Amino acid sequence: MLQVKEVRVFYDKVEALKGISLVLKKGEMAAVLGANGSGKSTLLRTICGLKIPATGELWFDGQDIKGRKPQEVVKMGIALVPEGKRLFPYMTVLENLLVGAYIHSSDKAAVERSLGVVCGHFPILDERKGQLAASLSGGEQQMLAMGRALMAQPRILLLDEPSMGLAPFMKKEIGKIVKIINQDGVSIMLVEQNAVMALKMVNKAYVMQTGKIIAQGTPSELGQDDQIRKAYLGG
Repeated sequence: MLQVKEVRVFYDKVEALKGISLVLKKGEMAAVLGANGSGKSTLLRTICGLKIPATGELWFDGQDIKGRKPQEVVKMGIALVPEGKRLFPYMTVLENLLVGAYIHSSDKAAVERSLGVVCGHFPILDERKGQLAASLSGGEQQMLAMGRALMAQPRILLLDEPSMGLAPFMKKEIGKIVKIINQDGVSIMLVEQNAVMALKMVNKAYVMQTGKIIAQGTPSELGQDDQIRKAYLGG
């Protein structure tokens, strides 16, 4: 469904991605692991059109998406939940969700269907529709960020550090919901520093270091790699 081929990305003269290649198949959930500064977020930003590669190829469902504007990528079926949530704090929960549905805004029935799906995944958002986003807890804000992305009815959901800053019980709750979203047919690429949690959820994982993929495989394969286990899985 998604193919990234030998992609190189620069910030001025600094090379952030150094020939990255990966594949996400239909229905898969894949993790991208690595320390801060390894290029994980840049990879997601590149896939969704916020960064344009200097070289390489990006393909989604057989279509070339390299250089496409972010709004075009969203319309095609790829949505990003950015690191740090990036909500509109002084808009209500419902208003934030409707922003995510802008590509379907002329189809009220489609928007209502999306709202129904999102509130099914996140009942607390239904209860809090009239509250300002800024008034929500950290976990509720993460749910709102995910719900806003789902309002676009994506086929691929890109999640950038969804567990960051959350209490342990909320991390588990978010993890359960991500699995359900995947089971509903949405392919997921999960960027996560919590490698142990991520590897319990995914079909496969890529490990990044300074802009390169240094290892890839199933969770069990990576768990048998001494170097990966010591560096990312707490020994």
